[in-house]
Amino acid sequence: MLAVDHGYFQGPTTGLSTLGKTVEPLLPYADALMITRGAIRNWIEPTIDIPIILRVSGGQSILKELSNETITTCIEDAIRINASAITCSVYVGGEFEKETIENLSKLVDDGEKYGIPVLAVTAVGKEMVRDARYLGLASRICVEIGAHIIKTYYTEDFGKIVEACGKVPVVIAGGKKLPEMDALKMAHGAISDGAIGVDMGRNIFQSDSPVGMIKAVRAIVMIVSRWIWLMRL
Repeated sequence: MLAVDHGYFQGPTTGLSTLGKTVEPLLPYADALMITRGAIRNWIEPTIDIPIILRVSGGQSILKELSNETITTCIEDAIRINASAITCSVYVGGEFEKETIENLSKLVDDGEKYGIPVLAVTAVGKEMVRDARYLGLASRICVEIGAHIIKTYYTEDFGKIVEACGKVPVVIAGGKKLPEMDALKMAHGAISDGAIGVDMGRNIFQSDSPVGMIKAVRAIVMIVSRWIWLMRL
């Protein structure tokens, strides 16, 4: 997945100030695009055929408490856009933890009515370490609420997070911009430890060579996944 939904709380962040120009050359190498409805209608041509993971939560900018989110897009608009999945963030340990869990619950109910899966993006409170204990807590809560896919951060003992999610597939978030080799090692480690894929944004579109970076990430996901599949035969 290629994540370009950052503008809903960061505005025209580096690399996405001209979103259309940034995204267009990357689309041939992405399996899905994580984006907001406004960005789709402003910068993505209707003729482009790529699965859309539609960001439907928001409410605060980086200047405020990010966990204070609400649902910003109704299920009917997701259907009009023909979204393949809908997504929101859940801030476990955040000031508005309960409200974000309620958001996820509502999305799951709406998604089940129309056959649209829900991806839950896990986040933890500012004072909490992004380790297997807390990310596992957040991921498992999202599974229990009914999320169909979990997006979380890669960390030590990542396999424990995957195990906590049972049969629900896990993809990793790219997070902040890393040196290219570190980001590729992270992708390799995540797939090796049980993730089914990655949902990267800044580590691709803020790279010195965005097309080269997304090709490299795609190759890692495909090769490592195939190797794991062959080992299980």
